[in-house]
Amino acid sequence: MTTLELDRETLPISHPRLPSWAPALVAVVAASLAGLLGLLTGWAWPGLVVLAVLLFVAGLPGWSLVLENRRAAVDRLMTGLVWVAFGVAVLPLVWLVWLVVSKGAGAVDMRFLTYSMRNVVGAGGGVYHALLGTLIITLMAALISVPIGLFTAIYLVEYGKGSRLARWITFLVDVMTGIPSIVAGLFALALFVLIFGPSVRMGFAGSVALSLLMIPIVVRSAEEMLRLVPDDLREASYALGVPKWRTVLKVVLPTSLGGIITGITLAIARVIGETAPLLLTAGLTDSVNTNPFAERMTTLPVYIYSQFTSPGVRLPDGSEAPGFARAWGAALVLIVIVMLLNLVARIIGRIFAPKKS
Repeated sequence: MTTLELDRETLPISHPRLPSWAPALVAVVAASLAGLLGLLTGWAWPGLVVLAVLLFVAGLPGWSLVLENRRAAVDRLMTGLVWVAFGVAVLPLVWLVWLVVSKGAGAVDMRFLTYSMRNVVGAGGGVYHALLGTLIITLMAALISVPIGLFTAIYLVEYGKGSRLARWITFLVDVMTGIPSIVAGLFALALFVLIFGPSVRMGFAGSVALSLLMIPIVVRSAEEMLRLVPDDLREASYALGVPKWRTVLKVVLPTSLGGIITGITLAIARVIGETAPLLLTAGLTDSVNTNPFAERMTTLPVYIYSQFTSPGVRLPDGSEAPGFARAWGAALVLIVIVMLLNLVARIIGRIFAPKKS
């Protein structure tokens, strides 16, 4: 019998494996040990949760190392770390949504959505004026940002590829991406003060401030979508004698339309929650104003800020001031709007995505 045949006879075909209920057992033991330590030391529950997670992440690979092998233990350790990272990322989001829904759902009703804060003292009132202001200012910001951002992306991809001007534009767009929102608000305020005077506050100024934040997002997203269009489509169009501008209009843009619209929608969702630039430029009012070129105009983020900073006095029954409930209700409305925008972006992306067949 050869050495190879002897090795085959001595090497095991399979090795022991942990049962399928092993992770659940380790989780129960880790939670029990953390709870026992909490009873003995009086730790708060966040510390106990962290301790239980650490015990689980260390305990399951340790058991695997004893019973299985090193490779299986490393695999279970990395799997546990991935799940911990996922939990750390998702837990704040879930907690935030639960907190806003639990505190704001009771304040949101048809009256809250259809009444403004004009002549409201104490309880009552709503977000109608802020909701209208948010929609008007954001829509005007999109009307400013989308053409500028889209034409800039077309130039960078189709016409200015490799040129010095294109490199400078790309650099400036990257710089604008990192500009704090308060700086955009100060720039828009300074611009309108130079034109209209120091007391100017209007919705259009807020739209200009938001457009400074939207343009780089639209440029980068549209640029990436245009770069994904295969050059074969362009070359086939040129071979048929179609001019460049018509190729861009009829071939390139329809092919990348889904991704471009998705990027625009996400850019709108990004700026719709800005507070600082709108507080500087559009101001604060308790009345409905549908003219963005005159007088102050309130948005939902500014409304939330104002209600938290000036909630009013406590009610006679000892409950908290009515401004807090209104602020949580407005926050819930704003989150729902952002979620709807993201859902619309995904639906549009699927509808206009190029067919893979």
